[in-house]
Amino acid sequence: MNPSCLQYALTEEERRTFNEKGYLIMENALSPDQVELLTAPFDRIYASKIQEGHDLKTALFYPNFIPDHHSFLDLVDYEKILPKVWGILGWNIYLYHAHMIATPPSGQEKNDKTFGWHQDSGRVNMEMESHPRPRLSLKVAYFLSDISEPGRGNFWIIPGSHLKDNLEISKNGKGQPEGAIPVCVKPGTAVFFDRRLWHAASPNWSDITRKVLFYGYGYRWIRTKDDMTVQHLWESSDPIRRQMLGASVNCNGHYSPTDADVPLRTWLKEHQPELFDK
Repeated sequence: MNPSCLQYALTEEERRTFNEKGYLIMENALSPDQVELLTAPFDRIYASKIQEGHDLKTALFYPNFIPDHHSFLDLVDYEKILPKVWGILGWNIYLYHAHMIATPPSGQEKNDKTFGWHQDSGRVNMEMESHPRPRLSLKVAYFLSDISEPGRGNFWIIPGSHLKDNLEISKNGKGQPEGAIPVCVKPGTAVFFDRRLWHAASPNWSDITRKVLFYGYGYRWIRTKDDMTVQHLWESSDPIRRQMLGASVNCNGHYSPTDADVPLRTWLKEHQPELFDK
């Protein structure tokens, strides 16, 4: 990890925004060249799934894509993003989940049906005994297509809803909850969001395909949410990337980590000591 990455460290204003609203938008996180580099393997995967029989009118949810191309792997510890992730969650983290989503044009007329609003992590939201629910993890969404206008399969959110355990949904199945907004961003934008933020996918009423890569970071004692078949990448990765890919000395190291389990902690002690004791 190059110390130059600290120019992208989480600022106090960003921390305040994330804590209050539950999300953070970083424009131009990816350059046009990076967007092009990532889009090529994304399109190849999408085309192969269509050849295998995926319905052209429905969204493709494809997890465990990291091993498919080196450009996906390079985002695991991306210098513009990871410092903000550890700035929010601390050093005992790893990539517990990753998935890509392609949302093609639906071919349907625009309507006012209520979207599928939810918080991430499934049973966690029913079985954790606290209020508000614990943060535990966050996701970073990298947008590869232009969704700067509504109606393009936009990700919808309710700012500040990460501190609410319940959401009032329309009983007649029409309309969205109070305060709901679409996330409208250009290609290359990264959106960080708290797993507790109430959010929803929406239909794509446009003529372009929405393309997004999601990277989920959580504490190392959280189980992976998909197969994450990345173990063969450990040997060729530097220590901090190995940590992000789930490497550990032993099982207890997930709960009581040594320096060998969490090289990020050692690195931060030297380069960003104000975070070391958090």
